[in-house]
Amino acid sequence: MDVIFTDLDGTLLDRDSYSWKAAGPAIEILQRKGIPWILVTSKTRAEVEVWRQRLGNHHPFIVENGGAAFVPSGYFSHDIAGAERRSEYQILKWGAAYEELVADLRRASQTSRCRIRGFHDMSAADVCEISGLPIELAALAKQREYDEPFVVLEPERADALALAIGQQGRRWTRGGRFWHIVGANDKALAVEALTALFERGSAEVRTIGLGDGLNDTQFLDRVSVPILIRSPHVAELKARVPRGSVTERPGPAGWNDAVLALIG
Repeated sequence: MDVIFTDLDGTLLDRDSYSWKAAGPAIEILQRKGIPWILVTSKTRAEVEVWRQRLGNHHPFIVENGGAAFVPSGYFSHDIAGAERRSEYQILKWGAAYEELVADLRRASQTSRCRIRGFHDMSAADVCEISGLPIELAALAKQREYDEPFVVLEPERADALALAIGQQGRRWTRGGRFWHIVGANDKALAVEALTALFERGSAEVRTIGLGDGLNDTQFLDRVSVPILIRSPHVAELKARVPRGSVTERPGPAGWNDAVLALIG
């Protein structure tokens, strides 16, 4: 069976307009064939629940750069070892507590003398202005649990900041707009965990990954078929994932082309 793991911003969603309409034909075929397509994103659970409703997606999803995976209750016929039950989900967690990440980011900023501005410093209106999100989605983006996005205000000291984050025992990654501080989690760990759950119910699973950001590198390198969505930094992504095929078009149009070529 095929299982698709896909980033959202700049991949399935247009980076500026957040439209997915160009991916409509491929989404329709996925739904008709019953192929699972898993959203793998730095967005929060609250944000992803909105996008799942808009996209008509009813599959598990991965939030906050692999901080946790949310599996709808009863989605798999077998139990999920170690999962926490909350409302309508079984949850697998790998991320550190948000409050601890914020505190460690502040210490790293002080140690490196690199000024930053994190989501904890921003209002929903601030997030809206920087990201282009509608204000209601910007408010949901601030409901962090496992990951703190931030902007670096002194790029010349970014290397020192990255080193200081590591000295705090944390990881960092970069998306399209923001840096992120995280715990021991990443998207790849979560993708592998969900892949194992699908493999328990199928003799053979082909995993297809689609992403455009450097924070997608690890999970794209682990899937069977990595697809790199064209973007201004696709050359750097290609260097990190040499097996990856690069789409001709960016965003949801490129996503649509790749998915149709593989399963259409």
